[in-house]
Order: sequence, then C-alpha cells, then structure tokens
Amino acid sequence: MIGRTLGHYRITELIGAGGMGVVYRAHDEHLERDVAVKVLPPGTLAEDAARKQLRREALTISKLNHPNIATVFDFNSDQGVDFLAMEYVAGTTLSTRLTAGHLPEKELLSLAVQIASALEDAHDHGIVHRDLKPGNIMVKPGSSVKVLDFGLAKAFRTGGECEYDGLSNGDS
Repeated sequence: MIGRTLGHYRITELIGAGGMGVVYRAHDEHLERDVAVKVLPPGTLAEDAARKQLRREALTISKLNHPNIATVFDFNSDQGVDFLAMEYVAGTTLSTRLTAGHLPEKELLSLAVQIASALEDAHDHGIVHRDLKPGNIMVKPGSSVKVLDFGLAKAFRTGGECEYDGLSNGDS
C-alpha cells in the first residue's frame, strides 16, 4: 500500500493495524498536509458489514468537533478500497507512555481532564466511544491528547434509541 494513491491521498507509511482497520500516514495532495488514512484490513474489503462499519465510524466522528478528538476529513472509495481520511496526530500513544513508567501527577491530571472533556463532548452529541483504552489516546508533544478510533462507537438519543441510521441500537 505504501506509495499507492487513494483519491488524492498518497500513502507514505504504515502507522498501525487492528481488527477494525489498517492506518497509514498519507499526504493530502490537494491541501498539502499529512493525514491518517484508515482502510479495511485485507480480506474484509468484500464484506458489506465491514464497509458499513467503516462508514459508521466516519459518520460518527464527523459529528464531533473538539480539540481533543481527531477530526475526520473524508470518507471515500477508490479502486475498490474504502477509506477514511482523518487528522494525522504526531506523538505517542498513552499506552507507550505508560510502559515507560509512572507519569507525574500534574501531567496525569492534565491528560485525564482532556480525555474527560473529549468524552463529554462525544456524549453531548449522543456518542459513546466504547473502545477507550491507552492505545486509542495519542499524547502529542506538550502533553495535549487526541482521542482516536471511534470504530466501535455507538450513537444514542435520550431514551437509548439510535441517533441516526446505520448504527445498531441492540448490540453491546
């Protein structure tokens, strides 16, 4: 995938992979900036459910605009590959930071407040993250955070109903 272009995003490096997708760093040729491009893992491209899940993630994140949540830029398909383009966040995951040892109390409190603020904003928009873990929190230089990977998020309305089409209400 490295060197390939999806839409106007030139893939430059692999960032990470998980069960819900493979994430690459890419260069947006139109706006001349780096972005993160998430594609479905090989072998799931033909599965309609996986495509719908990626689209749901794009719709979910696109409803949010918060300084501690990664911004979605695009959802598209090119050459049979569905992809989600979002803000590229430089830094290290909270998971990586924690393996290096204990964080100073002041920094820990700052990170916790930022994460709580992001989740509060998501909840205010009727969205529950459902996969919050240190690996889905990026700590940027200067110790500001971005909550990532809303792939398992669930939308709700008051009363527990689904907020918009495409997101399941009955699953856990």
